[in-house]
Amino acid sequence: MLLLLLLTNAFVLLPWAGAGRIVGGREVMPHSRPYMAYLDIKSGPYSYSCGGFLIRPDTVLSAAHCVAMKWAVRVTVILGAHNISAQEQSQQKIPVGQWVIHPEYSSAGTKNDIVLLKLKQRAMINKNVQCISIAKENERVEEGAECSVSGWGRISTRCDMTSDVLREVEMKVQNEEICEQVFHNYHCQSMICVGVENRNKGTYKGDSGGPLVCNKKAHGIVSYGPQGNVFPEVFTRISHFEPWIHKQLRRFALQDTPGSKSSD
Repeated sequence: MLLLLLLTNAFVLLPWAGAGRIVGGREVMPHSRPYMAYLDIKSGPYSYSCGGFLIRPDTVLSAAHCVAMKWAVRVTVILGAHNISAQEQSQQKIPVGQWVIHPEYSSAGTKNDIVLLKLKQRAMINKNVQCISIAKENERVEEGAECSVSGWGRISTRCDMTSDVLREVEMKVQNEEICEQVFHNYHCQSMICVGVENRNKGTYKGDSGGPLVCNKKAHGIVSYGPQGNVFPEVFTRISHFEPWIHKQLRRFALQDTPGSKSSD
């Protein structure tokens, strides 16, 4: 299964390869990124984690490859966390009831790498847990835009040193041609080319599903990058999938309507 996920010259940010690794970043002020979600995932003999972000009180957006596994998958979302290893009063742990992977997702080339996870119960919105807006269909983040990515976990590509606290790295949207030259499956309409050239800064194995935030709005989802390096990296372009996202959100809302056949 793992071999099927590997690209010729790139790796998918495999969730069990290191939980939320942010390289060259810094610790953020506790609870200053209230939209961040930590995905505690169990699949067969594996336990691993991914990132995600709250876009509605009952819905988290993440990368499809986090849950598209060979074995049955169980996911618990942790919201309101800063130190993921501590029993913080701010944390809300909510099981995921169902998820919808994009119907055209493919591990070959990591295409359409997006999933919506519906929580079994709505999150309690407060100062530590909040939703983030997503890019609309006509909003396209341009080359040179300054953005950021947050996550938990290892802070180096060379060792297993981990960080239990939420960290963030600043990144820049790159020219599409850079990713087209490195990744033969790069698709500019549905992907964003991101990175910081000549600097050891970025996301790495296991930081899957976290948001690329530009001007306080989520524009991308951590998807994949080059083997043994952090430049350039590929993010799922949210604006391309915005119509599909809202279609699924409407279905989720219908399920919650009293009297609906799908209602709990």
